Amino acid sequence: MVVSLRQINFLQRTFRNCWEETLLRVWMCWTSMLVIVFLLLVTLCAQGGNGEEREGAQRQGHVSVMIVGGTGDLAKKYLWQGFFRLYINQVGQGNTFSFYAGGLSPSDETTPIFFEILKAVSCSKDVSPERCAILKDQFLRLSQYRQLKSLEDYQDLAKHIEKQLQEEGMTEAGRLFYLSVPAFAYADIADKINSSCRPTSGAWLRVVLEKPFGHDFRSAQVLASQLRGSLQDEEMYRIDHYLGKQVVAKILPFRIENKKFLDPIWNKHHIERVEIVIKEALNVKGRISFYDQYGVIRDMLQNHLTEIMTLLTMRPPKNLSSSEEVLQNKLHILSSVLPLGKNQAVIGQYQAYNSEVQQELNKTKDHVSLTPTFAAVLAHIDEAQYEGVPVLLISGKMLDERVGYARILFKNDIFCLENHNSIHCKPKQIVFYFGHGRLQYPAILVSKNLFKPLSLNNEWKEVTEHTDISVLGSPISDYYVQTPAEQREAYVELISHIYAGRKNSFISTENLLASWDLWTPLLSSLASSFPRIYPGGVDNGNLLDIHLKGTAITYISEEVIISPDQMGGTSSNSFQVIHGKFRSADMVSAWAEELMERLAADIQEAAEAAVHDGGVFHLALSGGSSPLALFHRLALHHFSFPWRNTHVWMVDERCVPQTELESNFHTLHDHLLQHVRIPYYNIHPMPVQLNQRLCVEEDRGAQLYEKEISKLVNGSSFHFVLLGVGYDGHTASLFPGSKIDALEENLVALTESPVKPHQRMSLTFSAINRAHKVALLVMGKGKHEMVTQLSRVKDNLEKWPVTWVKPANGRLVWYIDYDALLG
Repeated sequence: MVVSLRQINFLQRTFRNCWEETLLRVWMCWTSMLVIVFLLLVTLCAQGGNGEEREGAQRQGHVSVMIVGGTGDLAKKYLWQGFFRLYINQVGQGNTFSFYAGGLSPSDETTPIFFEILKAVSCSKDVSPERCAILKDQFLRLSQYRQLKSLEDYQDLAKHIEKQLQEEGMTEAGRLFYLSVPAFAYADIADKINSSCRPTSGAWLRVVLEKPFGHDFRSAQVLASQLRGSLQDEEMYRIDHYLGKQVVAKILPFRIENKKFLDPIWNKHHIERVEIVIKEALNVKGRISFYDQYGVIRDMLQNHLTEIMTLLTMRPPKNLSSSEEVLQNKLHILSSVLPLGKNQAVIGQYQAYNSEVQQELNKTKDHVSLTPTFAAVLAHIDEAQYEGVPVLLISGKMLDERVGYARILFKNDIFCLENHNSIHCKPKQIVFYFGHGRLQYPAILVSKNLFKPLSLNNEWKEVTEHTDISVLGSPISDYYVQTPAEQREAYVELISHIYAGRKNSFISTENLLASWDLWTPLLSSLASSFPRIYPGGVDNGNLLDIHLKGTAITYISEEVIISPDQMGGTSSNSFQVIHGKFRSADMVSAWAEELMERLAADIQEAAEAAVHDGGVFHLALSGGSSPLALFHRLALHHFSFPWRNTHVWMVDERCVPQTELESNFHTLHDHLLQHVRIPYYNIHPMPVQLNQRLCVEEDRGAQLYEKEISKLVNGSSFHFVLLGVGYDGHTASLFPGSKIDALEENLVALTESPVKPHQRMSLTFSAINRAHKVALLVMGKGKHEMVTQLSRVKDNLEKWPVTWVKPANGRLVWYIDYDALLG
């Protein structure tokens, strides 16, 4: 409320004349006097403001701006543009400026580079080219580069500022230091500023800090303590550029302006879930040295997405301009988020990331990075208002598109039986759309079946003409759409807030530590977790789709995409056994030695359980080279294996005499059976040689083996079947192109290999899929391409027989060594 002196004088005259009026007008006089007092108080408050919040904007004088790291990438892209816009807006407002770029390099080397950067700044559209050219020239004249490396450099800068003030007879309004440098340099620079560059005579000091603000709770605490030794909390501005985005900055005002619509529905009874999503299509090349230390959770979720979450769920402040109230309400929400553990997160890493790490950080091929480039986290808030409402925070690199939004999806209790195009049947949602994606401009979208938001001030406009696009599943015509009248860069907005001393768009020490207190336990629990590998871009398909169940989050797809870059390395010390999913079944993976140790232990465990339950263990073993290491392991290390109660069967056999090296039974006998105490009548070789001939159907060898199985194996269900997978996707001796499905219920059959006339005898899928447990063993770099293809193909009996291995009432486990998994 603005009151002019003319209005106050008028009321004063009215008050003086009151004494000459009749008693009937005494009441009016007292009313006038009260109005005068009220208006004077309002005027004083408007002039006084909130101290620090108005001091920078109101105090007249000279402002010195120092960007430390002034020729770096951030300064080049955003900061100088932001300060140029600030300068344009403040021209003629009473303050004067000087701008300094600080850096470690000598002035004579870097000054030309600095002025090339400044030449790239631009004016807004409402400034004429002629006016813009004059302003740019003035801005360049007010700017200079200075080396800021030693304490003496900072002292020289202070002397320079003092000399300039004295020579030009200017009063100092304040000094603004923007630290666009790595976080490890903050404490040292802050100490130099404190000891040598503080302004005098009541001028303000503001020091801006770019993220990251620590690596975890402890490091953030240490950094905060170090800075507190040099700077007061009100002097520090921890910047999160997402808080400068126009749509993000409008979340609280929107909630307050539409309070009458939102209050009844902003709760657990109406909100289905909250989503905060920032997707990026690019990789992190060129940023690996930073990114590999921090990863997507520290880079995006702990700061940007957490801040947006607090804006969406905090109690709206009574006074939006009160920084203290805004920050306290944010802190309350941060303290109310339930603890985040391993079950509340899934992580991923794009395929090429590990090779990029090896290249940029000069690592060997043995080096493996577990840094996630994608994360989805499920949070819940321990407040009655949001009880049970899932809050999803999702961000990642190399995704299908670049887009950012926060969505509040509401429950819809209306069911339309026929007219599904009715607006009432469509999703009810409010979308705070940050930009990019299909909708190229930032906007706030409200479903038309919710309410029509109140009209905004002149800085926002309503969009009524819509193109044929959809936003989050609904045509844009289904929304009321509001967008900024003029789009402004986030750093431009925040720099103006810093200049004005407005702190509610920045991170306080207390809120920073509360955020790290929330995220550090999750980061610790994920430290040794291997992220899901995804190819990147549209090829990701449904690999990163997630499923919410209670307080837990999982990937929907259990398929695993494998690439040579997945884990890298050849050192057996790099990883122990890991567990995962492959083709919707359990997967165990490790280096060959550890994998064999695990598989042998699993077979013994199954044997002991079967003997305990029924006194006998039926084990079917395949041929080939892959199981040889397993046979050695069982023979040399498992002395307590219940061999006396074990029956060993063959999965398949070549049509060669058992005395020949090509015979699977010959291999099994030489590498295992002759080394263990197993009764000879418990050994069941396949009868491929009958009547002095090999694999002749009339000799009915397959039927004989099936009869033996039916007689000795309860329900013809082996306790454990070990299979391999060929390069062409065959398993046992069931090859691509064979008429395998014609075998129907037969347990054993004669089959043909791709290269005739060799024939095989093999268990069929009917026998395999009756087993209690089936292990598929895949080993060696030569199998990598086959594994990669298998991870992507759908079930196909004709081309990929192994995809037909599906135990009806048992369990399938893939045992894949790292060579096959990674190539």
